[in-house]
Amino acid sequence: MKSNRQTTLRRQVAVTGDGVHSGLPVTLTLGPASIDAGFVFVRSGSDGSERELRAITRHVISTELATVLGDRGGPLVGTVEHVLAALRGMGVDNATIEVDGPEVPVMDGSAADFVAAIDRAEVVSQSAQRRFIEVLRPVSVTMGNAVGELRPYSSGFRAEVEIDFENPLIGRQSYALDVTPARFRRELSRARTFGMMRDVKRLWSSGFALGASLKNSVVFDDERLLNNEGLRYADECVRHKILDVMGDMALAGLPLLGAYRSIRGGHKLNHAVLTALFADRGAWRVVERQSAHRRAARGLVDVGVGLAGGRIAAAYGPDVSWAIEESFFWRSRLCQALSAGGGACARQALTIMAVAGFAAGMGDRRSVGSDAVCGWFCWGLAGRLRLICVDERGLPP
Repeated sequence: MKSNRQTTLRRQVAVTGDGVHSGLPVTLTLGPASIDAGFVFVRSGSDGSERELRAITRHVISTELATVLGDRGGPLVGTVEHVLAALRGMGVDNATIEVDGPEVPVMDGSAADFVAAIDRAEVVSQSAQRRFIEVLRPVSVTMGNAVGELRPYSSGFRAEVEIDFENPLIGRQSYALDVTPARFRRELSRARTFGMMRDVKRLWSSGFALGASLKNSVVFDDERLLNNEGLRYADECVRHKILDVMGDMALAGLPLLGAYRSIRGGHKLNHAVLTALFADRGAWRVVERQSAHRRAARGLVDVGVGLAGGRIAAAYGPDVSWAIEESFFWRSRLCQALSAGGGACARQALTIMAVAGFAAGMGDRRSVGSDAVCGWFCWGLAGRLRLICVDERGLPP
């Protein structure tokens, strides 16, 4: 399968389960979709009626304990994050998601059953080029003691998440990784939703968690884990938070080229950061090709660490030294051209840098001072050649 082509599913596959908040049974059917369709939810009613809605940021109407999509007609479907995480994490670009209930089934609390369904449906390539939303400059949001930031990162999508709970069985955990289908399957897809036993009555009285149980949630009291089978990962809680991030970031409408960092975050913060990104038209652009595929060709290996309650846990992060060295080299060439030959040499250097993907290298924001000034000079001129494809509301199609 060509990684630069859009993908969809070959056939329809259905899964059945209960909604974690509604407690109602629901059948979800994944199916193929046309080029550039993105992820489209179709809600079928008992009377045979259907409503459909594209899974994008402006259709988010609630982020309390789950992400809910809707429009002027009211809520359409809730708890969409796990199935969206599975689709985006497994490299699917276009799919229909049909549901016959008010929310996506929780299954076992993770995305594992959705990944299995995607495997059965089979991911296939389409004829069009894959498009990405490239983050061009940092965008951050602070909510109390929670902080979220999207920043440039040309190597794909990277998630860096830290959680900090008073419950000592969870405590402070952090995890970071560059997301690929293989790593999503191995490191994130089986991480389950979690909660505290002391919160159950409050949630029930508010109409939440009516379908939650030890079969679909990791539950802690103040002294122990209540699930007899234990944890699937030593740091399962923070991995599940990254799973939620994947689902919420899928609402960008296209795969992201950027790094997302979250501290004590949740659905509300994730949505706020994505909304802030699209509100700043200079902070992103749509591109058709991921220039950072060069990195894989260089045979570099990802290494890194995760931290769970003060213990080291398996994790991975990118080796970015090549990007630093390469962007420094091209910045130096531009500085030399400007000082030695004036405009003609500068134009020549800019041409070379455009071919070399200089703008993507500058996206990492790892320099300051004169080098950064040169970079922004090139960035500004290169911007005249960009074509940004957006819809009438200024958001990605």
